[in-house]
Amino acid sequence: MINQFSRFARTMSLWFAHPVAFALSVLTVLVWAAAGPFFRYSADWQLVINTGTTILTFLMVFLIQNTQNRDAKAMQLKLDELLRSVRNARNEMIELENLSEEELARYCREFESIQRLYRRELEARKVCEGPEKS
Repeated sequence: MINQFSRFARTMSLWFAHPVAFALSVLTVLVWAAAGPFFRYSADWQLVINTGTTILTFLMVFLIQNTQNRDAKAMQLKLDELLRSVRNARNEMIELENLSEEELARYCREFESIQRLYRRELEARKVCEGPEKS
């Protein structure tokens, strides 16, 4: 059942992201708006668009979340494979997304200090090289 839902979610996300789907959505709103005077802008007329958009939004949340989760996992696996293949890479970075918030914060602080060090080295190089020649 999970595979069927994943296939369905991928198919629907591709379909809903298509320009034809957008054009149909715009057309639906235009037809609804044009029908306003005929229904005297009644509460029922407003309820039609409100109900339709609410239901569609509710269902799309699940489709979008499924697609994003799948894409994120695929990207993570690709990055993990790159880490495995680079000679001096730290393999502890593989599956970093499964660490606790405290462990992630430690890595963030580590990379921030590395970035500050590189920035200082770059600035020192610029000072040593002097102004660029045009």
